Amino acid sequence: MAVKKVIAICQLGGEFKPSKDGTLLYNGGDAHAMEIEDKMNYNDLKMEIAEMFNCSLSTISVKYFLPGNRKTLITISNDKDLKRMINFHGDGSTTDIYVTTEEIVAPDVSNMPGSRSSRTTLSEAPPSVVNDVVNDTSQLVPLPGPTFDVVDDTSHADAHIDIPNEIPFNAPFVGSSDEKLLKAAQQWQNIITGVGQRFNGVNEFRESLRKYAVAHQFAFKYKKNDSHRVTVKCKDESCPWRIHASRLSTTQLICIKKMHPTHTCDGAVVSSGSQATRGWVSGIIKEKMKLFPHYKPKDIINDIKEEYGIQLNYFQAWRGKEIAKEQLQGSYKEAYGQLPFFCQKIMETNPGSLATFSTKDDSSFHRLFVSFHASLYGFQQGCRPLFFLDSVSLKSKYQGTLLAATAADGDDSVFPVAFAVVDTETDDNWRWFLLQLKLALATCRGVTFVADREKGLKESIADIFEHEEVYHGYCLRYLSEQLIRDLKGQFSHEVKRLLVEDLYAAAYALKPEGYQRCTERIKSISVDAYNWVMQSDPVHWANAYFEGARYNHMTSNFGELFYSWASEAHELPITQMVDAVRCKIMELIYTRRTESNQWLTRLTPSMEEKLEKESVKVRLLQVLIPTGNTFEVRGDTSEFVHIEHCHCSCKVWQITGLPCCHAIAVIGCINRDPYDYCARYFTTDSYRLTYSESIHPIPNEDRPGPTDVSQVAVTVTPPPTRRPPGRPTNKKFGSQEATKRQLQCSRCKATGHNKSTCKEFVLEC
Repeated sequence: MAVKKVIAICQLGGEFKPSKDGTLLYNGGDAHAMEIEDKMNYNDLKMEIAEMFNCSLSTISVKYFLPGNRKTLITISNDKDLKRMINFHGDGSTTDIYVTTEEIVAPDVSNMPGSRSSRTTLSEAPPSVVNDVVNDTSQLVPLPGPTFDVVDDTSHADAHIDIPNEIPFNAPFVGSSDEKLLKAAQQWQNIITGVGQRFNGVNEFRESLRKYAVAHQFAFKYKKNDSHRVTVKCKDESCPWRIHASRLSTTQLICIKKMHPTHTCDGAVVSSGSQATRGWVSGIIKEKMKLFPHYKPKDIINDIKEEYGIQLNYFQAWRGKEIAKEQLQGSYKEAYGQLPFFCQKIMETNPGSLATFSTKDDSSFHRLFVSFHASLYGFQQGCRPLFFLDSVSLKSKYQGTLLAATAADGDDSVFPVAFAVVDTETDDNWRWFLLQLKLALATCRGVTFVADREKGLKESIADIFEHEEVYHGYCLRYLSEQLIRDLKGQFSHEVKRLLVEDLYAAAYALKPEGYQRCTERIKSISVDAYNWVMQSDPVHWANAYFEGARYNHMTSNFGELFYSWASEAHELPITQMVDAVRCKIMELIYTRRTESNQWLTRLTPSMEEKLEKESVKVRLLQVLIPTGNTFEVRGDTSEFVHIEHCHCSCKVWQITGLPCCHAIAVIGCINRDPYDYCARYFTTDSYRLTYSESIHPIPNEDRPGPTDVSQVAVTVTPPPTRRPPGRPTNKKFGSQEATKRQLQCSRCKATGHNKSTCKEFVLEC
């Protein structure tokens, strides 16, 4: 696999200045170019930059902008961050990297708010730390801290200790294992300054207090905590650190009234995560989740431990992620409540569309149907009268199932027509879906449905379209799975595989005699399997007997591309999930419309290729003098072609919609064009008609209030179904039972057990 490379323009010594639109501009400094490969690690990058600019390795900080976003600088602090930067900018592109250097500082303990005296002296510190302090005192620059009023306290003189005698717990010495942790939290060290500081509300004060505790590595507990006052003390009972804030009269502002800033404890309890509430966790990870929506709880645990020194449990990380998702995506509950307004907006912005929903007696969500005008128009104007009905489970918070009706365009690609989100896949929900589909379409006459015969579909299709002359072709995938289930335990894996192969061969056979040969092979393996096949309504699945036009499409999972879109958006609230699917369909229509405008052939590319393959076979055929309008064509077999009826005795022409080699031979003899005898659905003009209409965006407006009398007040609540415990199962396509290995005993030759567990009596000679 090719190595990814990014050309990096490294810049140092300049400064950022904001522009009018909020973007950051970098002026001045030196610049050097370097090549970054995806195999390079973070330490190698820092060493190369340090050598390039002749600066100290320990003081370097590396930042960059995301493509298209020059408002937020992203920091590279580990190998994972470096890898993401390379992936974001793609192979062979150029990006700017901004290098900053940080002075090594030693804080003034007497002025730092909330600084805690450490019990570690220079003689007890690690040798590397001692050497750095003693040998590089020129780098020790006091960090100016803000001054504030504190409660008088003369009983703790150890709060004012000189640097040479003791090292404060949070002093960021070079070489310390806490250096990265302090960099992540240093922005919060002065978030609380002292008496007189004001906050917009009690929630803002609590949040600031938690960040302050993380930055200074201590845990606290509430003594008083209500809507107008908060009193907090250090969790160590012997420590005097304490803060009290209350609301200013006639306002919502919270003001710090008293504060004792000195700690005498060691703060060992800080790593337990007791102060890391789910709200705090969500605030930390929210920005990262914008870039990585599938941020896993275990990664959240590792990152917060690495960056802030706090050990979360899995539940804390998971709850924090759920809150961050809700803040970014919106509430699941509110999304259900917006369905009436959402459906109305779909039909207003896309006239001719159908968007409707229904609820249960308790107002909980039951089902939602959506079909856009562009899809309905495209199907009726350019697609074959062929529907594929299938479903996929949604792994969302409230589960659910997506039902879909897809079609095949002129290039044999999936074309989404309609879909529904229902609480569960039931006979009643499928029936409701088909009723809405019939309502959305102008006519259904001559349509063929390729679908399962279970789940009430056999009865619903026959009942709902009783007077429409529609056809139901059984999905061969579901049929073979049903066969294997009904014969479970009787045959070995190899025998089951042969049965499925013969069933498929019988379905694809074009003539009754071919079908009979395949079913006889099934009979030679198992009479029970043969009887099952004979009782499974071959008229609904065998080409030799099927009366509708399924164009050789034998399974209903034709729309897997469409189902993958829903799977990608399944974690979104229902309105956003539907809108995400809408965006995918809109993009699909635009892309295929643009591509087809470049085509110069009369047929779509895939159909041109199929017609060409049939034309090649013509040179081996002989056309005899016709008797009337029927021509005889001889080759490996003798076939009869009736041009006016688009009929050939081989049945390829009738089933595929394209002239077979026998028909092409006859068409050539009478000096006509084979393109004139192709089904209109395969022409480039019909393909362009399929994608001629556009889907319009749905405005992202707030739901109208209850005082708006123009809106019908309909309440929709989430369904009572919740996701069950455990890992959700994936929807599997294809015959699953046939691929499972069947145990066979080498002693008695029976299946279902092996030799060691065999209980049969075998007479040994």
